[in-house]
Amino acid sequence: MDHWFWFSLPDFAYSFLSVVLEGVPFILAGVVLSGLIDAFLPPRVLARLLPRHPAGGILLGGALGAILPMCECGIVVVIRRLLQKGLPLSSAMAYMLAAPVVNPIVAVSTYAAFRGQGPLEMMLCRIALSFAVAVVIASIVHFLRRAWVLRPDLVAAPVIDDHPDVRSGKEKSAAAVRAATGDFLDVTVFFVLGAAVATLFNTSVNQQVIMPLADDRALAVGSMMALAALLSLCSTSDAFVAATFTAFPSAAKLAFMSFGPVVDLKLVFIYGLVFRKSFIGFLVAALILLIFTLCTLLPIPNFRG
Repeated sequence: MDHWFWFSLPDFAYSFLSVVLEGVPFILAGVVLSGLIDAFLPPRVLARLLPRHPAGGILLGGALGAILPMCECGIVVVIRRLLQKGLPLSSAMAYMLAAPVVNPIVAVSTYAAFRGQGPLEMMLCRIALSFAVAVVIASIVHFLRRAWVLRPDLVAAPVIDDHPDVRSGKEKSAAAVRAATGDFLDVTVFFVLGAAVATLFNTSVNQQVIMPLADDRALAVGSMMALAALLSLCSTSDAFVAATFTAFPSAAKLAFMSFGPVVDLKLVFIYGLVFRKSFIGFLVAALILLIFTLCTLLPIPNFRG
């Protein structure tokens, strides 16, 4: 492709279908978990499980992905349900930002993708970087007003009572199905819009235009972050794409794998299920600044072998 932009309807349709088929299973997993939380997790139980200190809740939220791994396509509906059940906003934010990367599935895929390029180092650095970013952003969110962060229907804290749930198992299962169906319809609209925009970039823009930027670390990091947001890859597979950019420093590849799972074209739309537009802009800006700064200034070597 000689030009930087070229549109082909068959390529667009094929790529769009691929993105949708890749994302839908994770959305289904997310809405099923969301439905189960709605029907079977009483707010009083969640309140008892959480640490009393906000810092403990943030650290627990960041580590929760190791127990409840969730792709970025499905995490937002789970977060919405947990917020409705009483999970503190800062804990929810830590889980949302960390879970797509800080989980065993992504750890294995990252190790496999970087064989010959320091697989263990890249895997550990990716997990550590994503966890640190989640904790820092969640700590900032802790000091923000809930009404400025969340959509109006999520602002009110749930009423936690000690009365037992007297519904039968059949009634709870029916409630779980209703909740999951509603969540699936909600998130699918945002997902399809984001997937269409991402597909337009993937099939129409010549990605080789960023290759001359590999020699400058700051430009390499910035360009790989932009590419990650535009490609909108799943966190379980993005490492295989990052590993192909052998001319780029390891720091730029880490930026690609840390930024894409928390900010991409699909997620910007899906975030609208939970957050106000003004906060989404703030969140994206904060993530850009934090990840770019860490990947540019930290002494990350170029891993080999």
